[in-house]
Order: sequence, then C-alpha cells, then structure tokens
Amino acid sequence: MPQALKDAVLTALVAFGLFAPMVGLRTDVGPSGALVLRQRWGDVAILVGLAFAGRLALLAWRAARGEPRPQSTARAEAIRRAGRLVAPLLLAVAVLLPFMPGTGRYELDLGILVLTYVMLGWGLNIVVGLAGLLDLGYVAFYAVGAYSYALLATTFGLSFWVCLPLAGILAAFWGILLGFPVLRLRGDYLAIVTLAFGEIIRIVLLNWVSLTNGPNGVSGIPRPTFFGLTFSAGGGPGSFADFFGLEPSPSHRVIFLYYLILALALITNVISIRLRRQPLGRAWEALREDEIACRALGINITTTKLTAFALGAMFAGIAGSFFATRQGFISPESFTFIESAIILAIVVLGGMGSQIGIAIAALVMIGGFEVFRDLDEWRMLVFGLVMVMIMVLRPRGLVGHRTPSVALGERRMISAEHVAEGHG
Repeated sequence: MPQALKDAVLTALVAFGLFAPMVGLRTDVGPSGALVLRQRWGDVAILVGLAFAGRLALLAWRAARGEPRPQSTARAEAIRRAGRLVAPLLLAVAVLLPFMPGTGRYELDLGILVLTYVMLGWGLNIVVGLAGLLDLGYVAFYAVGAYSYALLATTFGLSFWVCLPLAGILAAFWGILLGFPVLRLRGDYLAIVTLAFGEIIRIVLLNWVSLTNGPNGVSGIPRPTFFGLTFSAGGGPGSFADFFGLEPSPSHRVIFLYYLILALALITNVISIRLRRQPLGRAWEALREDEIACRALGINITTTKLTAFALGAMFAGIAGSFFATRQGFISPESFTFIESAIILAIVVLGGMGSQIGIAIAALVMIGGFEVFRDLDEWRMLVFGLVMVMIMVLRPRGLVGHRTPSVALGERRMISAEHVAEGHG
C-alpha cells in the first residue's frame, strides 16, 4: 500500500506539471481588447485529484486481479463467434444508414468521415499490423493521392474515375521510394525516418508554389459523376435527378459520396483479407514475428517490405483522391502529423491485424467523440483519457484476437504467448 500511494503521488505531481500551464493559465480578450491572463487553479486541482485517484484505483485493481492469465480456448472461441455477428451487423447498418429515420446531412457527412478513416486504417494495417513496419508518415501517401487527383483533374481535365487509379499508382510509387532507403531499419529508427518523410512531403507541398499553389492550396477540384450524370442541385439535362425522374436535391451527391467511400473501403477490406491468405500475406506475418527467422526461411525481405509499403500507400492514395473530390479544395494544412497519429492510433487501439477491430476503433474515435464536441478545449482531454483507459484495460486493442491466416485441419485460436500481435 505505501508503494501504491507513492506511485499515485508521483502521478499527481506529473499531472500538476502538465495541467498547470495548459489548464491553470488561460488568456482571454478583455473589455478593452487587450489580453487578460485568467487563472483556473480549481480545475487544475480537480484534474490532479482525478489523476491521483485513477492511478490508485488502477494499482488496486491490478493487485486484486493478480497476474494476467492466458485466455482460454473456449473464451477465445466465444469471442470469435461474437465477432462474426458484429461484422455483418455493422455492414448492414452502414448500407442502410442513408435511409434510416433521423439520418440527415450531418450524419451522412460524419459517416463519410468515419469510412475514410476506416479505409486509411485498413491500409496502414498492412504496413503496421501485418508486416510489423512502424510507419509514422502514412499521411504523406494520403497527401500524394489527394494532390495527384487535384492536379490531374484541374490541369488535364481527367475524370474522377480515371484519376482514382492513377492517384493510387502514384502513391504506391512513392511508397516504394520510401521503402528502399529504410530496408535495413527497424523499430524506432524506422519510425523516425517515416516521420521525417511525412514532414518532407508536407514541406514540399508548402514550398513548391508553381505546382501545388503553396499554402493557398488547390481549389475548383471537379466532383465525381455517376456514369456521366452530374449531381446538380437545380437539376437540368444530364443530371442525376433528371435522368431518374427525381426531385433535385443536394442530398443526392452526399449519398453518392457515402456509398462511394463505403465501396472503396469494402474493396480495401476484401483485398487485405485475400492477400493475408496468400503466400505474400504469410510472408508479411513472418516478417512481423521475426525478421531473422524470415531470412533463414529464404523469404525475400526486400520484396516483402516493398510490397507492404506499396500496397498500404496505394490505399492511402485512393482515399486521398476521394478526400480531394469530396472537399473540392485541399491544402497542406490537411495533411499534418496529427493525421498520421490518429490513423496509427486507430490501428493500435483496434487491434493490430484485426479488420473488424480497426473499423470499431475508427467508429469510436472519429464518430463517438463528436458527442464531446460541445466540451471545447476539454474534448481532447477526454479523448486522451479514453485512449489511456483502452490501452490499460485492453493492451492488445479492442479486438486482440483473430482467426489464423492458414489452418491445418481444425481451426484453433493462436495463443497470445506465441505471437506478438495478440490472440490469433
């Protein structure tokens, strides 16, 4: 008990050091227009008390629980069966969302945002979850795809359906360019290099004014069409509403974009699952578990790493092209490091290697935290607190188990003692 109290006191001191400047002191605009320093030490005391009580409760819970025990096969099988029910349910809700009662423009826009991050999470899962390559610059490929579509569409007048695969191919090319210099790097060194690559791409977008228009961004990006039918709010010949005899409505374009990103995300999911069961996917997982043993088995490490980077970057580039056509305007401010951090957090919190876990994490992190938007500055504090709680209670992610990629005879769960990513 004394050791637990000492640990809780140290936690409270660290919390005070963090919250005192960020929460205790705030600048406001006074009546005369000058900045006034406002003190909020009561809020700091509440936060420090919560940190102290939370740390003490966590230590008491760990002491009462004892050492963690391996998950039983029966329990793992029950969780796997529950996951089989959750995935079709989420898919049905996603397909029927535009036609559900109470669904408006806000809900559809939020659904589009969540599905975009789901697709990005599934793309990064190939690099981090399957191949075990820590990538902190994933947003760079997202930016390459967005700018590729924007520049090709505005300069050469190419349609969305032509630019979409081209953006993915260009992003995959940049993924290979990143992969070559980092073939010998692992762990923290790989993370630092990929982080630097993401910042290099952002700085290039800012300074190459003749191509990217610098900080002003690219505007007037063409919208996608439905087999040549435009989505015009006023209708008219050649429009979607006129062709199908519908009342012109701005919601038609939003619903089309929603189903478009849903289709792209599902295609990403299907390709990822199929590749995981192929020899290439098994090589990725072998690389993640032990690179030295992977080399000893005769697996080409260079090809394995480059394919992981290229495929992950391709999906990010396709998602970036969708982002560009949905927004109609892009700028370097949309592709900062915080985006890479959010995507990586989705992969880790969902459970590395788990497709359904990543979808649930994206829904919770992107969609769920809209509930706390009214909290203003406290919103990110709640965001961080929930992430800490998830990692404490579920250290392997929300879904830390999955069925093995290849099974001989009876399908069994892989114990967490035998793999680095959690239950198989």
